[in-house]
Amino acid sequence: MAERPFIYRFSTDLRLEDHAGLAAAASRGGVLPIIVIDDALASRLNASPRRAAFFCSAVSALAAELREMGSRLVVRRGPPGKIIAEIARATGADGAAWSASYHAQGIGDDRRLQSELEEAGLTALLVHDAPVIPPEESAAARSAEGAGYRAFAPYFERWWKLGIASYENPLLLRFIPSEAAGEALPQPREFSSGDAAGAASPQVARVLLEGFLEDRAARYDAAGAIPSENGTSQLSAHISFGTISARTIARRVRERLGDPFSLAEERASLRLFLRALARRDFFLQLSWFYPGATQEALQEKMQGFALAQDHRALDAWRGGKTGYPLVDAGIRQLHQTGWMHPHVRAVAASFLCFDLSVDWRVGREEWNRWLVEDDPAVATGNWQWIAGVGADMAQFPRIYNPERQRRRYDPDGTYARRWIPELRHIPREAWHGRADDSPQLSLSLFERDAYPQPVVDHAVAARAFLTRYRAFVSP
Repeated sequence: MAERPFIYRFSTDLRLEDHAGLAAAASRGGVLPIIVIDDALASRLNASPRRAAFFCSAVSALAAELREMGSRLVVRRGPPGKIIAEIARATGADGAAWSASYHAQGIGDDRRLQSELEEAGLTALLVHDAPVIPPEESAAARSAEGAGYRAFAPYFERWWKLGIASYENPLLLRFIPSEAAGEALPQPREFSSGDAAGAASPQVARVLLEGFLEDRAARYDAAGAIPSENGTSQLSAHISFGTISARTIARRVRERLGDPFSLAEERASLRLFLRALARRDFFLQLSWFYPGATQEALQEKMQGFALAQDHRALDAWRGGKTGYPLVDAGIRQLHQTGWMHPHVRAVAASFLCFDLSVDWRVGREEWNRWLVEDDPAVATGNWQWIAGVGADMAQFPRIYNPERQRRRYDPDGTYARRWIPELRHIPREAWHGRADDSPQLSLSLFERDAYPQPVVDHAVAARAFLTRYRAFVSP
């Protein structure tokens, strides 16, 4: 009797290597690969033109790789449950597998899809592929206290000790040719995007990873926070769309850590990079176990705290015209590239939440319009962390002084001048100051009309926010 196929539905896991979902599907039969563009996915892609272009490029690369293996990526548009059931009937497939989502809407959609397929008599396999460590595995040590970690330090301690699964055995991947009806590959214009994202593929992601490990990983501790240096991995979009597995990255970094000849500085940098990967896993498991935090503060005590939906300077923040160079350079980098340096993200988000006292959800949705990466659970975790309403259990919010941060991390204005043309005439010596200085640059910086005066006085705004915060938490 011929082997019955098993459907694998790709979504934001656009690769064949080290793929937990594909391995699960292959254990049930020859894999029939499909991708379903439903309303939820289309909405995420329509939100950001660069994101749509990246996704389409990655899907095209996936389709080409499948063709080389004698298979074909079946593309369909519409409700996933209906489409998968139709394909299963047409091909005799036993069921379908797909990678789990970690934000509230995705979790709900996954559960509905499982129910629809099971009601149709099909097997439905939901697989954890996005994190290095699946949520249930990291939570196993906390069975007596309830599922999931709400604080990062104990989570990271647990995460560090766990082994990393591998799904790299090529024998696991057995694709079958299919005559199932399909549609055209997605194109950027389908999502109102005219952008060209460049090559987005597993091959590009691997080159980025190896380049980072060879050239920059050893200095990640020192250079990773300097926005003018190329000190980060630049892999966030690739991780979020699954053109490379987070497990693959973590294993390669651990391999480097195991080198007995590596220097102490390199080992410290590699540990810090692994900590960043673990923080991503932490936010994924946080959203998995507490999906309500997508729209509500994780900290119950902060759920009634009043946050503004608007501010007279909100448009200035959105446009990179706050008068604070580090904040503005970050916003403009985001607009021009679809990416912002991680440390600058924290400073720009802090400015919105504390200097303007604007709701963190406003910032999250604004950045969703520009970022290439598509990781809603991670975005929520990071925004809540910065806003002081999430998993960071500090007694008071950590409010970044934007000018002090500029003096410390961009002391000669290299980063600011790169992204803010109005400031390129300012000589380097005018930017320097002690790292602990907080005043703005000299007024000569603002003599030209093109660059604005600060829209708020940081010291006054920060004190006002903290006064309101203390009154709320300790009435």
